[in-house]
Amino acid sequence: MSNQIYIGYDFIVSPPQPATEILIAELGYVGFDSFVENEKGVTAYIQKDKWNAFILDDINILSSKEFEITFEFNEIEQTNWNEEWEKNFKPIVVDNQVTVRAPFHDKPTTKYDLVIEPKMSFGTGHHETTYMMIQHILKNDFKNKSVLDMGCGTGVLAILAEKVGANELDAIDIDNWSYVNSLENVERNNCEKVSVYEGDVKLLDGNNYDIIIANINRNILLADIPRYTKCLNKNGTLFLSGFYKEDIQMIESKCNEDMLKLEEIIERGQWVSLKFIN
Repeated sequence: MSNQIYIGYDFIVSPPQPATEILIAELGYVGFDSFVENEKGVTAYIQKDKWNAFILDDINILSSKEFEITFEFNEIEQTNWNEEWEKNFKPIVVDNQVTVRAPFHDKPTTKYDLVIEPKMSFGTGHHETTYMMIQHILKNDFKNKSVLDMGCGTGVLAILAEKVGANELDAIDIDNWSYVNSLENVERNNCEKVSVYEGDVKLLDGNNYDIIIANINRNILLADIPRYTKCLNKNGTLFLSGFYKEDIQMIESKCNEDMLKLEEIIERGQWVSLKFIN
């Protein structure tokens, strides 16, 4: 695979929160797909072929008077990413049961040990939405279930789903780098039941699942929820995240149109994750 060129933006945000969270969400809507938070703000990455000089024109928080946000940007080769994430990626523990770590970290004592080499992909557990999805997986019965991880990023959620007992799993991402990275992480964690695919909801035609996990963003979810519903088996479960508290009503209304009932809400910071059943 040829090296994909990325554009990296270094944002300095004052005060950092909640502005950084809002900034990440808005950047995600316009095509940024990877983020590394730090004490001063966030570094955000977008593939060069998805970038244009006006990419930030619709980022509303940049014109907010409540926060001061400055930035610089430059081109970055994928091969430079290893150095970046090694500097910033620290192990994370979820509910004292799951550790998400890099290969160079020490082996933990938690029940589930997930070894993730994120590179340019989204999903290490550090972001609130991934963290909450891990919590959903721990709290619900995945044994012998068929599972879809839509927008899989690093593949971390599919990997955990297999470790808690799911027996048939599809992990899908539209981004080539995420697809390749998920394949690597699935192998790294000795998963035998996760199949990884590159593409979008068109790949779902004819498939059915007991559980669907989708941690993407609000606009994509609103467009794709009807497709998820068609694939959901009777008594199935849909877990959604990638949006804010104020988006709950909008997401719930779309799910209600397809006869899905909201059963649980998990909140973390400004972010939420929802559980629906049919």
